[in-house]
Amino acid sequence: MNVAVIGAGKMGLPLACAFAGKGARVVACDVKPALVAAINAGTCPIDEPGLPELTARLVRDGHLRATTETAVAVSQSEVVVVIVPTLLTQDRDADTSIIEAASGQVVEGLKPGTMVSYETTLPLGGTRRLLPILESRGLKGGTDFNLVFSPERVKSGRVLERLTVNPKVVGGLTPACAERGAAFYRQYVGAPVLNVGSLEAAEMVKLAGMVYRDVNIALANELGRYCEAAGVDFRAIAEAANTDGEAQLLAPGIGVGGHCTPVYPYFLIRSAQRLGVGVDIVELGRRINDGQPAHALDRLERAWGVLRGKRVLILGLGFRPQVKEHICSPAFLLRDELLRRGADVRLHDPLYSAEEIRAHGFAPGSFACAPPAQALVLNTAHRDYADLDFSELAAGGLQAVVDGRNLWQAEKVRAAGLIYVGLGAP
Repeated sequence: MNVAVIGAGKMGLPLACAFAGKGARVVACDVKPALVAAINAGTCPIDEPGLPELTARLVRDGHLRATTETAVAVSQSEVVVVIVPTLLTQDRDADTSIIEAASGQVVEGLKPGTMVSYETTLPLGGTRRLLPILESRGLKGGTDFNLVFSPERVKSGRVLERLTVNPKVVGGLTPACAERGAAFYRQYVGAPVLNVGSLEAAEMVKLAGMVYRDVNIALANELGRYCEAAGVDFRAIAEAANTDGEAQLLAPGIGVGGHCTPVYPYFLIRSAQRLGVGVDIVELGRRINDGQPAHALDRLERAWGVLRGKRVLILGLGFRPQVKEHICSPAFLLRDELLRRGADVRLHDPLYSAEEIRAHGFAPGSFACAPPAQALVLNTAHRDYADLDFSELAAGGLQAVVDGRNLWQAEKVRAAGLIYVGLGAP
């Protein structure tokens, strides 16, 4: 089986390796020459456990190569899998410009008998709206080529593991398209396959899962806010409530980041608005979660005083511990809110260099800065932050901390003479 994977980034390259590892001859296509050159040299530019070794072996064995010539690779393949980003526009609608451009490259090499599978998360109906591009040179979907949607359902830091464990959801333009997609993924990924029938059903599976997570995070955040005011610790309450098998309450936090959870609910929100359907809970969930940084800083000001002129160090740019990814990280909302309140804002993250931190719009900082930070705001629960010496930090001038990820013991922080603000904690 000859397979072309369009998009060799943090999700595309692991997927290409998964196919190649199951015996396919895979070409990873990307518009970045440096990325293509690195892959062809057997080096992996993506920080993902197990991927560097797997990439090197597959390139060495001739099962994987990369190219910028997408149309040529498509013309030589029986299966084409597209996994490129879909972002948000300024008004928070789906920006499909990248996937439309990729589809334009695919059609240049598309030949009869090819299966095209989209793994990029799309709004409902998004795959079908790409069909005119694929048909623009005369071939007809469902007749001359197969069209499939199979959303990626993995997680950075665990991609290779999740690819083989998470059921692969598949839908098609026709029942025959869906069946072919199911057969392909069953053989070349090895995970259980769920054929849900239509393109739209497969799209909705991904959207529903992301909305579920976002709304449940928002529920935890809202219950946490109530418990803060009522004087009880929601974290202990959630742990107890979850013991009856009926509840799965999550932990409150300082915000939601990543490519998925804070983005894909807007695909549903904007589509629902066009259909005249209310999705009030989805919209409220987004507002609550994006409001967590401001809520945390409100609590800090009530406990400590106004932030104008105060030196504040944000801990963590990444949106997940030990993962160097910052898309939609709450760090950006924290920075903007702190600046709005007149604070002197700096950021530290052990995974980013000072130059990278500056490139993302932050002033780099550290625990050794002079003058030292007067307040810490924890955004990312990196291991480096787990065992801070709060007595030493207090002696150096630290006065308050916001524990945005419930990483620290409040008693230990307060014993050092510091003000402690924890999410969901009184």
